[in-house]
Amino acid sequence: MTTPDPDSAPDSAPDSDTDGPIETYPGAPDSLVAIWKQRRRQLKLAPWDWFPPADLDLSPLLAARIPATLPPLEGRQSLHAKKLHLMRTELAGKPELAALNAILIAHLRKRRFLPHTPALFRRIWTEAGAALMPELPGRWLISSAITFGDHGETEAQRRIGLSINILFSLMKLYEFERFHSGFAAETPFPTRWVRRRRLPLGMPHFNLEVGGLDINLLAQIWNEARQEPVVGPLACYLLQRLNEDPGTLFRRIGMMRADKHLERLDRAVPPGQADDDGEGDTDSAAEGG
Repeated sequence: MTTPDPDSAPDSAPDSDTDGPIETYPGAPDSLVAIWKQRRRQLKLAPWDWFPPADLDLSPLLAARIPATLPPLEGRQSLHAKKLHLMRTELAGKPELAALNAILIAHLRKRRFLPHTPALFRRIWTEAGAALMPELPGRWLISSAITFGDHGETEAQRRIGLSINILFSLMKLYEFERFHSGFAAETPFPTRWVRRRRLPLGMPHFNLEVGGLDINLLAQIWNEARQEPVVGPLACYLLQRLNEDPGTLFRRIGMMRADKHLERLDRAVPPGQADDDGEGDTDSAAEGG
């Protein structure tokens, strides 16, 4: 199967021959809200389940490690117990506090939870966040930051949490879709003349050479996170990890931007001019070549 050439495709194509547009999500927003609410059903506890109290001592849980192998659950178990066992299995070898953080997040994603759950979650990141951060996989770092969007104590915490949610959720969708392009994550797409291609909602094109959309997006979140003492360090940690990852949209945009700058320099300097003015071989001369 050949990959279609985006430059040869028409500017736009109708969804169908029927009257009116076809919706990506028919019946939205009601249909979306119904599914979202279904996924937020309460994670019920059985009478025999243990749930941490608000004044739980966090230090022992930070020191204790989840065993590498856990015995399977036996008998009838609540959804809470099944979820906790699954999380502890996933986080084997990590501090027990990592599993507690994870199960609190699971409850906080639901419509109903024990009243002290948000405060206990925030206590973890206030009192033990710096020690817990290096222990958590990226998935749980992101989930922890996102949880502040709904359960942060201050407006700044909630704003940072919501920003991280939108940033990483859209990245997850985009990077997953990219897998189907056939290009490795570290490989930028070849630059093409795409000005006649239309962006959704009539948005103007991104200027690869001088556009600052990527910088504006990251700088605003990063700058606000540097000033917030609870979720801020976690957000900064995630953004720095993102900055160091070679397989992201931001790294590829940076590489494409650098290529554009080189092309512009090549166009600005006529062929042979550098050699004619005696400055074209400075690197070789410095090396004695």
